[in-house]
Formats: sequence, structure tokens, C-alpha cells
Amino acid sequence: MLKEIIISIQSFFEAHKFIVKHRLWKWILVPGLIYCLLFIAGIYLFWISSNNAIEFIMLKSGVKTWLETMKEGWLNFFVIVGQLIIWLVLLLLYFSLFKFLFLIIGSPVFAYLSEKTESILEGKDFPFSFPQLLKDVARGISIALRNLLWQTVYIVTILLLSLIPLFGWIAPLVALLVECYYFGFSMLDYSSERNKLSASQSIEFISRHKGLAIGNGLMFYLMHLVPFVGWLFAPSYAVIAATLSLVSARQKHVIV
Repeated sequence: MLKEIIISIQSFFEAHKFIVKHRLWKWILVPGLIYCLLFIAGIYLFWISSNNAIEFIMLKSGVKTWLETMKEGWLNFFVIVGQLIIWLVLLLLYFSLFKFLFLIIGSPVFAYLSEKTESILEGKDFPFSFPQLLKDVARGISIALRNLLWQTVYIVTILLLSLIPLFGWIAPLVALLVECYYFGFSMLDYSSERNKLSASQSIEFISRHKGLAIGNGLMFYLMHLVPFVGWLFAPSYAVIAATLSLVSARQKHVIV
């Protein structure tokens, strides 16, 4: 799996060269600008609601009442750490919901970008077909909704487990890996659809090559550390890098 993760990471750098060489900027900037606006709106909503959510969780779980009866000053440190952990997991949950909304909205562009990338790599044209485009969009939306359901189940479970001492400290890392996997899954599925894999076959294939999905999602998240520029490029770079990573993995016989 480590080799697959490395291939996915390298594919993001290859994606930049690929975009520059083939002048794909117009397909990068438009969805990127839409993504930036949605991302800023999502962060704002998280900022104004996260404290109330944490307070609700602490109250309903009984932790707040228990702390008030204990009146032990040394417990404050663990409470602060616990609240920070819950805040991070909630951030990932919010981001997950926002991300899948954008995947649904941007599925036509992502389907086209993935097809365009493979067309250039293989030196052949995929004839434009509006019915096929609609089919690709429907497939992308159904996969996004399926992944949203399962990822939400996992993240909510991790959120509840984050209240447990010790495990709670690694909960954000576990949640991040889940986030990376399901995002990368959606990016890789565009190639699966084009190669005539059914949804169930795509799920089985990507589950056998989790490293490609995790690496793609990880780089997508790391690009968000660069304000505005990273947000602008992250979505489109991810879908192009996903297509490149599959080609690279086959050339290196990591997958067949």
C-alpha cells in the first residue's frame, strides 16, 4: 500500500506538468473558483456552529456534569485536549459533507477532465456523447452519495469513540485517513467507469488498491494548507492525478 501512496503523491506533481503542457487551465480555474467560494462558506458555517456542537456533545454525554461534580483542576487539561480532538473530528465531518456536495455539483467537469487526461495519454479521442456524459454524471453522483453515507457512519463512530481516553488522541488521524480514502475513491471511480467497470466492480478494485485512494486524498488535503491558491487547484489536480496514478501503477506493475 505504501508504494501506491507514493505513486499517488508523485502523480500530483506530474499533474501540474501535464496541465501546463496541454494547456488545461480553463478546466482548472472555473471549478476551482466555485470550490473556493463553497469552501469559504463551509468554513464560516463551521466556525459559527462548532462550539455549540461541542457543548451539546459534552452535555449529552454527561461529561460536563461529571466534571462539575469532580471539581478537579487537573482534569481541565484533559477536557481542553478532548474538546480540541472533538473539534478536529467535527471539522473533518463538516468538510466531508461540503466536499461531497461539491463532488456532486462538479461531476460533469471531473468526468470530462478524467476522460481528457486519458485521451491525451493514450493518444486517442473519446467521441463526445451527451448520453454518456449524463451516465458518467449519474454514476459520479451515486458513488458520491454512497461514499458520503459510509464515510458519515465512520466519522460519527470515530466522533463518539473520541470521547474515550487514549483512543480519542488518535481519532483525528483515523478520521483523516477515512476522509482521504473516500475522496480518492471518488476521483479514481471516473477511470473505472470509463474502463467499463460496474459500481460494484469499481468498489472491489479500489478497495484492493487503497493506497492510490489514500494518497490522492492526502495530497488533496495538503493543498488546502496553501490558502486560496491551494483551494483553487486542489479539486482538478486531484482528478487528473488520479487518472495519472492508475496509468503509472499499471506501468510499474503495481496493478494489472
